[in-house]
Amino acid sequence: MRVGFREGRAEDKMRRNWDGDGPRPLTWAAWYPAADDSVEKGQLIGSADAPWFKLGSAAREAPLAGRERSYPVVLLSHGTGGVALGMEWLGRRLAQRGFIALAVNHHGNTGLELYRAEGFLCLWERARDLSVLLDVMESESEFAGRLDRDRVFVAGFSAGAYTAVALLGAVTAFSRFQPVGLRPAAVPGPREFPGLADLVPALLERNAVFRDSWSRMSESYRDGRVRAALVCAPGRSVLSFSEESLARIQTPVQIVVGGADKIAPVEECSAWLHKRLRASRLEILPDAGHYVFAPEPTEARRRAEPEVWVDAPTVDRRAVHEKVATLAAELFQAV
Repeated sequence: MRVGFREGRAEDKMRRNWDGDGPRPLTWAAWYPAADDSVEKGQLIGSADAPWFKLGSAAREAPLAGRERSYPVVLLSHGTGGVALGMEWLGRRLAQRGFIALAVNHHGNTGLELYRAEGFLCLWERARDLSVLLDVMESESEFAGRLDRDRVFVAGFSAGAYTAVALLGAVTAFSRFQPVGLRPAAVPGPREFPGLADLVPALLERNAVFRDSWSRMSESYRDGRVRAALVCAPGRSVLSFSEESLARIQTPVQIVVGGADKIAPVEECSAWLHKRLRASRLEILPDAGHYVFAPEPTEARRRAEPEVWVDAPTVDRRAVHEKVATLAAELFQAV
């Protein structure tokens, strides 16, 4: 099946951007089944002369296949500091299997913009991003009337895994970046934003948008339309979910993690989550690291950051992507 690709921008008029001077932006990317005569071309992330990642072929702005048909939908959430296009490896493969895949750049927590401490701290806003994007796509986009509301799913990587589980009804009990109860100290910050915890007091004092979001930390962001979830390499952010809220989730969840993940170790994160979700399955990929769920890097990117982008000799990143996409499609088609 040929794959189409589109990008666009929407807004959540019910929330403000982190500066407080406009609505929250929702820039998005979509992969979908395209008309048979569509012409696919390879794509890259980064500049043309120095690309970072290699993407598969897709037909930009191609018409959606099957004029009278609706398609199941998969909402995609990138890792912290990542980009919607970073989920291309999964979105494109799902489109080949008959799904429409919709990814969003999470405002303030995406490499598409300047990083904002607020976006890294308030991860619960990500779940709302996907719910609103789905609302917009159902009514105001090229996909209006073509999305099957009865077959909506979610998939996320790392912090995107947190997003996926939040959409199922997991409730954040505390922030990892602020001392709570008997915990001795806040976590300083992720690799992309060290020192993040030190910024919380000033933000609470000076930023009304952040203060409002922080007050909604422990609300439920469950979206009842979501029927199953693929969770790739959940990070330590999932440890902030209340165990009571996790125990209430009955939605099927497929957890996939690399056995050599040093960013989010299996026992600390994925196994912890698996034990607390009633309807979850855990797949451990031998020798794979955390970033195996990111796109295939170019040689220049491998040389620039080998500790992140070079996989173990026994790991074929493309084969891993194919395996994970197959697991996702099998789960979503069975629900």
